[in-house]
Amino acid sequence: MKNFTCIVCPNGCNLCIDESSLEVTGNTCKRGIDFAKNELTHPMRTIATTVRTSFKECPVISVRVTSDIPKEKIFDCMKEINKTVVSKKVKCGDVIIKNILGLGVDVIATTSRLMEVK
Repeated sequence: MKNFTCIVCPNGCNLCIDESSLEVTGNTCKRGIDFAKNELTHPMRTIATTVRTSFKECPVISVRVTSDIPKEKIFDCMKEINKTVVSKKVKCGDVIIKNILGLGVDVIATTSRLMEVK
């Protein structure tokens, strides 16, 4: 048996999942069942971080991934993100890294702050 706290909705249900049968208890909605099964079989995560820029007035900008990525790929993605330096003005939503690690997920800017840099 594995225990999880569901993070899908504000209820924060204490879930218990049988690892062999994938039977879930403790949920108050179906989303808890899906969350527990996914967390046990294929956990996914999001990344929100910063990327360096070549602009002295704005040395970093905030970025995020456009979709969840496999949990085991977080550190590999962060290595790629940390190697990146933005050298042109970008706005919120612009792609900074296309298809990171071939996962079908982009890294995008979450700010337009560089557009204000002189």
